[in-house]
Amino acid sequence: MIAGRPRTYILVIEDDEDVAVAVQRILQTHGYDVDLAFDGSEGLAKALAGQYDLLILDLMLPSTNGFKICSQLREANVWVPIMMLTAKAGDWDQAESLDAGADDYLTKPFSMTVLLAHVRALLRRARHIQARQLTANGLVLDPVRHRCTDSRVEVQLTAREVEVLACLMVSSHDVVSKAELVRRVWGAEFDGDPNIVEVYIGHLRKKLEEPFGRRVIETIRGQGYRFQTDAVPL
Repeated sequence: MIAGRPRTYILVIEDDEDVAVAVQRILQTHGYDVDLAFDGSEGLAKALAGQYDLLILDLMLPSTNGFKICSQLREANVWVPIMMLTAKAGDWDQAESLDAGADDYLTKPFSMTVLLAHVRALLRRARHIQARQLTANGLVLDPVRHRCTDSRVEVQLTAREVEVLACLMVSSHDVVSKAELVRRVWGAEFDGDPNIVEVYIGHLRKKLEEPFGRRVIETIRGQGYRFQTDAVPL
């Protein structure tokens, strides 16, 4: 554990012991507490019984596969973030995983640097998004499954756009500064241009305001952004 950071518990369900142990070691090196399961049924039992912050799940497992594990956890109202980690790179496998309730999908072979980036992103989102579904101003946002609808019309958002919108929606009565959005969405370690926030706010406005003729995101000059909870025409 890294001093000053709350303990974060991760369960890795992977039948390839070499891969599982390698993932465990790199995650432990970065301060995470990691349990392993090499069998699908064992992993499901641990996920149902334990209080994990993140689940890393292979698709092809002994006794039961990753699709079924994911579906059964969601049916049991276990909303721990789930990252699929698999050699199956097909579009149908990815689509089925997300439909089963997975949050992310990473294919083998992978670099540990990329794995860690995915882990950090999922944990960030889980920390600031506690609700399964966010509803306001005609919008319904499912941050877990990356789905947004407006008056029953589905709006296609990228994962990053979902994170930015979710941050604003959960803080809908407050102004969220650019610096706070960077910290919540991109992470405290982000060293890029903070104006990236303006780019994503622009994307969201084009997708959620112009087609529906109403204001969704209010700019508070010199302070930041606020989600518009009331219907205000453009």
